[in-house]
Amino acid sequence: MAPKRKATIIALANQKGGVAKTTSVASLGAAFAEAGKRVLLVDLDPQACLTFSLGVDPDTVESSVHDVLLGAAELADVVQTCADGVDLVPSSIELAGAEAVLLGRPAREYVLQGALDTVRKDYDVILLDCSPSLGVLTLNALTAAQGLVVPMPCEMLSHRGVGQLLDTVADVKKILNKKLRVIGILPTLYDGRSTHAREVLEDVGQRYGLPVLSPPIPKTVRFAEAPAVGRSILSTARSSKGATAYREVAAGLLEQL
Repeated sequence: MAPKRKATIIALANQKGGVAKTTSVASLGAAFAEAGKRVLLVDLDPQACLTFSLGVDPDTVESSVHDVLLGAAELADVVQTCADGVDLVPSSIELAGAEAVLLGRPAREYVLQGALDTVRKDYDVILLDCSPSLGVLTLNALTAAQGLVVPMPCEMLSHRGVGQLLDTVADVKKILNKKLRVIGILPTLYDGRSTHAREVLEDVGQRYGLPVLSPPIPKTVRFAEAPAVGRSILSTARSSKGATAYREVAAGLLEQL
């Protein structure tokens, strides 16, 4: 019998907040699960938005990714199964203190990689939802991942953080993780009627020399409604433009994995 392939680990990172990063992790995860893949989502944000939006109350979580990173729990023991057919490593507000503790640790950037190695054979895809910063937790994600997707709203100001993130990625590739590849920019909050949004979309790929994943994810109120019921838009508004766009992006990503 052939050995099981290890999961592909993809980080979604952008140090700017409000770029639809968590929505993208939840929606892509649900789309991969629909396609028959075994999916693990990891919430690396102390605000625990991904945890909440998948129907898990961060305040009642007994152990979270915080305990895993500090060595107080095994990753497999904190995994929760969610309604969208994905597994979740939840976060909690305690994670805000993990950065300070990890700073004093040797090889601190490799802690998450070591934890994920224990479960990689159980999944096809692992998605990491990074906090909106370039701190130790995001460095851990970039060190553990094979691929990086950068969600970016189609607005001019959103460009500014991307260059900084790519500088960090270049450092990570040199020092911590030579295998890390930028898969591309995922345009979010896209308004096709806006000339400005279309211009930004055209400019961003050329400016950074990166692939732009398509189709762009449209701006829709449906995204705001989904977390309230603890599901992704693929469940709450199955045939909406947003759900369809995420399915198409997921299909494109699966071809590359």
